[in-house]
Amino acid sequence: MLFAFGHERRQCAYSTCRTACLPVYVHMKGKNMAFKVEGIISAMVTPFTKNGEFVDFDKVGLVAERLVKGGVNGLFPCGTTGEGMLLTPDERKETLEEVVRAVGKKTLVIAMTGGCDTATTIELIRHAQECGAHGAAVVTPGYYAYDDLSLRAYYTTIAKAAKGFPILLYNIPSCARNSLSAELILELGESVENIVGLKDSSGSMGLLSRLIGNAPKGFYVVNGADEYGFQAFVAGAAGAVSGTSNVWHEIYLSVYNNVKKGNLKQAWKDQVKLERLCRVLQYGRNLAIFKEGMRLRGFDAGYVRPPQRDLTAAEKKHLAKELESLGVI
Repeated sequence: MLFAFGHERRQCAYSTCRTACLPVYVHMKGKNMAFKVEGIISAMVTPFTKNGEFVDFDKVGLVAERLVKGGVNGLFPCGTTGEGMLLTPDERKETLEEVVRAVGKKTLVIAMTGGCDTATTIELIRHAQECGAHGAAVVTPGYYAYDDLSLRAYYTTIAKAAKGFPILLYNIPSCARNSLSAELILELGESVENIVGLKDSSGSMGLLSRLIGNAPKGFYVVNGADEYGFQAFVAGAAGAVSGTSNVWHEIYLSVYNNVKKGNLKQAWKDQVKLERLCRVLQYGRNLAIFKEGMRLRGFDAGYVRPPQRDLTAAEKKHLAKELESLGVI
C-alpha cells in the first residue's frame, strides 16, 4: 500500500515490509508479560514542515535517536506532546513506523493509539501490534461525555480486539474531557488480562497514590505529571511519561536514578529544577515552546501544526533567557 505525504509517496512498512517493522510476540501469564515499564519514557514531539503542512518524516527518527542516545528508558510517540490528535490515522501509523525503525530494538516503544471512536482506536492498536511497538496507550475518547459503563465497554472491546498485546489506560481529563475513576481503573486492571497499566496525567497526586496502593500485581502505574515526579517515584510509580524530557531529559533521569539509589536529597534538588522547568515550558500548553527549547539546545525539531502556533520573537527571547537561568542552555 502507498500513502502520499508531502511531495513524495512513501511506502507503508506496515502493509508490505516485514523487516522494518518486526512483530512483537507477547506471552501472557496473568499480568506477567514480556513487557516492562520503568524509568523515564519520553513523550516525543512530532516534527512538522513549515506551517504544519506535513509530518517531517526525515526528522522523526532523528528525534527518537536523540532521546535514546540521551538515556531515556522508552518512547511514547503520537501522544499529547506529539500532537497525535492533529495527525491523520495514516500519519500516526507512519510516524510510529519511523520510530520503530529507528529505535524499536533499542528501547521500549509505547504508541498512543487512542481516538474518538472505537473503530479507529482498534485500527491503530492492531497496526501498533503488527508494526513492532511493544505496547499501546489508549486515551479516553473525548468530546462527548461518557459514564463508567460506556468507558468500561470501550476499553474491554479494544483490549479484546488486540488480545495478547499490552494496553495502558491513559487518563488526561484536562484534554480528553472524560476522566477515568480509580474504581474503573482498578476494575479493568483486575478483570482484563492485557490491560497492564495506566498513564495518569490527571494532575492528582491523591489519585496516583490510591492507584499505587491498590493496583493488582503486575499493573504499572505511570506518572504523567512532571511537576511531582519525585513524589510519584517515592510513592512507587513504575515510571513517568514526560513531555519536558524532550527539552532536558537529563534532569528527569537524575530525579529517577537518584530515587532508585536512595539519594533522596539530590533527587529532590533535581525535582525543584524540574518543577521550575515545567513552569518555564508552560506544561506543554503550546508545543512550540518544547520545540524552541530543543532548538536552543542544538536540535531542530521542526514546526507545530495549526491550530498550534509558532512563538513570536519576543517569546523566543524570553524562553532563551529562562532556560539559560536554569542552566539548560
